[in-house]
Amino acid sequence: MDAKRPNSPRGRSPKDNVRRLQGRLRDVAKQQPGRKFHALYDRIYRSDVLCEAWNQVRRNQGAAGVDAQTIAAIEQDGVERFLEAIQAELRENEYQPQAVLRRYIPKADGKQQRPLGIPTVRDRVVQAAAKLVLEPIFEVGFQDCSYGFRPGRSATQALEKIRVTVNRGFNYVLDGDIRDFFGNIAHAVCLSLVARKIADRRVLKLVKQWLEARVMEDGLETTKLSGAPQGGVISPLLSNIYLGFLDSVWGKRCADLGVLVRYCDDFVVLCKTEKDCREAERRVRKLLGEIKLELHPKKTRRVDLGWGKQGIDFLGCHLRKRFSGPIWEKSRKRVYFLQRWPSTKSMKRIRQRVKDMTSRSRCHRDPRDVIAGLNPVLRGWGQYFRTGNAADKFSEIDRYVWWRLKRLRIQRKGRHLKPGEARRWDLSYFQALGLYTLGGTVAYPEAA
Repeated sequence: MDAKRPNSPRGRSPKDNVRRLQGRLRDVAKQQPGRKFHALYDRIYRSDVLCEAWNQVRRNQGAAGVDAQTIAAIEQDGVERFLEAIQAELRENEYQPQAVLRRYIPKADGKQQRPLGIPTVRDRVVQAAAKLVLEPIFEVGFQDCSYGFRPGRSATQALEKIRVTVNRGFNYVLDGDIRDFFGNIAHAVCLSLVARKIADRRVLKLVKQWLEARVMEDGLETTKLSGAPQGGVISPLLSNIYLGFLDSVWGKRCADLGVLVRYCDDFVVLCKTEKDCREAERRVRKLLGEIKLELHPKKTRRVDLGWGKQGIDFLGCHLRKRFSGPIWEKSRKRVYFLQRWPSTKSMKRIRQRVKDMTSRSRCHRDPRDVIAGLNPVLRGWGQYFRTGNAADKFSEIDRYVWWRLKRLRIQRKGRHLKPGEARRWDLSYFQALGLYTLGGTVAYPEAA
């Protein structure tokens, strides 16, 4: 059950109160673009804001931090008491974040690992409360080219923006990769960018504490001189504030060179000529240098999408132009349109996930139980990629899932498998047991 607080005298719920607060902050920031906000700290520890912050953290679940305190344990001990303790610490200016627990997850290439920082549940609640207050102030100033971790924006919108722009003749692409973005965020630069809008010293102190939080790895605590924990609730907002500098300057000074599309630290610049693409790369390197970042020399490249000669991978998709047969048949014109489908890495990851969930050790499980575990994975993966040209890739995955499930049935039968018995275990057999299939689920979005 969500944490609850008494409604206001006017009958509004805590969530409604927080939305009203955010609306007021957003309106002021929009009407007065140059304004700095002073009295924000007391809003962060308001009971309704902390309540809504807790509900968000609870919905996201997540592991315990260095204190080993779980969400379930907090609910058992009493959420209200937990939030009152946080409120008291903040009100008395006694709040100090604990160390961030370092964990690693495999990167897309499977060879390297990405470091994640897991704050304690307590710190995640305070970060979520701060984000509720700060986000509407900064959101109104973010540029349209930014799509990552913003209300009402998505990866699909970014991909659609690329599709529409390339189909207008912007075939030369700077496919940018920032070297270790989260690890190289300069604390002083980040704080100065936050301070452009926020003048409340206590809020700035909070942000500084999170940036400078110690990291615990293998039982030892270390201090990070730069970087922001990738995994903190506040980190996506800070990353957008940080790279908002690139967005803003590009829009003011460099828009004539090409169209910038950014999703967190992944970005492309779409240009009409090769010359513009080269100049775009030079400008991007210069702008990133001003905020202590650099492009990865081996992963950043310039690509020509014209005539389907090359393609790029972006946000898990492979984007490449394909020849339009219907237009050729109708007018004998060679026309190419940008299409997208799951990248090779994305296909490899979903196959590995299916393989792990259909290992030989599960052959004695009821196939309905195995399917019940597979379905959410397949449905979530399919919903992300279904807005492209993924029909062929979806069919590949359907066949692979069927083959893995059929293999489980054969392994279960072992020596008792009768001749020809396996033939009846076709795709429709597993669909009858409830298997979710990707075929027929492609749905094209409206143009960006």
